[in-house]
Amino acid sequence: MSAVGLRSSRNRELGLLLLVAAVVAVGFTSVLVARSGVVSTLSLTYAAAFLGLLGIAHAALRVALPDADPVLLPAAGLLVAVGIVEIYRLDPTRARDQAIWLAVGVGCFVALLAVLSDYRVLERYRYLIGIASLGALAATIASSYVTGTVVNGARVWIRVGGLSFQPGEFAKLGLVLFMAAFLREKRELLASRDRRVLGIGMPHFKHLSPLALMGGGALALLVLMNDFGTSLLFFGVFLAMLYLATSRLIYVVGGLAVFVLGAYVSYRLVPHVTERVDIWLHPWHDVYGSGYQSVQALYAIADGGAFGTGLGRGYLLTNAGAPVVPAIQTDYIYAAIANETGLAGITALLLVYLLVVQRGLKTASLAGDGFSKLLAAGLTIALGLQVFLIVGGIVRAAPLTGITLPFVSYGGSSLVANWVALALLCAISDRARREARA
Repeated sequence: MSAVGLRSSRNRELGLLLLVAAVVAVGFTSVLVARSGVVSTLSLTYAAAFLGLLGIAHAALRVALPDADPVLLPAAGLLVAVGIVEIYRLDPTRARDQAIWLAVGVGCFVALLAVLSDYRVLERYRYLIGIASLGALAATIASSYVTGTVVNGARVWIRVGGLSFQPGEFAKLGLVLFMAAFLREKRELLASRDRRVLGIGMPHFKHLSPLALMGGGALALLVLMNDFGTSLLFFGVFLAMLYLATSRLIYVVGGLAVFVLGAYVSYRLVPHVTERVDIWLHPWHDVYGSGYQSVQALYAIADGGAFGTGLGRGYLLTNAGAPVVPAIQTDYIYAAIANETGLAGITALLLVYLLVVQRGLKTASLAGDGFSKLLAAGLTIALGLQVFLIVGGIVRAAPLTGITLPFVSYGGSSLVANWVALALLCAISDRARREARA
């Protein structure tokens, strides 16, 4: 590709980033006007700081990955912008913390591009990455018993002093990396039909055993952590990547059968799962108890109507400053955005996610080697499935899982992990686009 073409691609990215900065400025201005009734230059300061952070990521792409997809970074930036504006509207202190985590995420993005000149080197360390991911989950469980850090029944946090983080967010990336590398190496063996089980051609178990042990171990640890949202997410990504690598529908059918059986057993034996399913099916049976959060979120979404109440004007906080919907900055930020921007705003947000998924899958289709294809597809499917699970839980299309809305929800671990995933997608797209034009 010519130097002019490379500059054009990056200039298009810069233009989109300027539009994102404008969204931040308008968003903060709307919130400040709704609060104080006056226009302040403070909103421009926020927009400039936000653009500065994204500008650093943009400069890193210009230097390290000049042929990377020009849409991925602006789309992710727009999602972060919407999240920070809404979090600032709800709690300025948490918005400041989220901005700090954004800076950390951008720093990790730049560092990964600088250190990892060729992401394919990660394929060599697949077992080390997989074992480290399982170790992070096991350490989270052990830490929860030592520190007593249990949030809503889930053991997903490690707390060190005043700082807490979720290793599971990074373990998710590690397990996707492991599966991409393992499936690239073994996909022909896994797709083979060298033995028959109940009349169906299947590969020898020895070919499946490392994947089964790693996947089963991760799921078992996530169940022990009581983190069924991440368990469901990982299981879905696991089946999708296995099907993409082998084109064997039997794996999907068998996996879904195992899922149905496991879901039924969990519903019968695990109180946390039983409660979530009961809230999903009958939220109005206990409006002021277990169903309060779900019902309040539905009321907030309905109150938004077609075009919303306006940023800073929705009834999301009581006079005492308490959120009307519990955990509204994290699990339920979708309801807050729907309330203040309406169906139009929330549809636009979902379309941005759809755009990211489309660009990610396009990157996977362009990639020239199996590892890159599977890694890009796995990272993209993980993001898309995560959005579906959390939004579906809020609007009662599925039981609530308690996972975050990528790039939007309040939470440092999730935000930083998403920026790492974005760096990997950009690296894959850079190589794929160069090879496609060679």
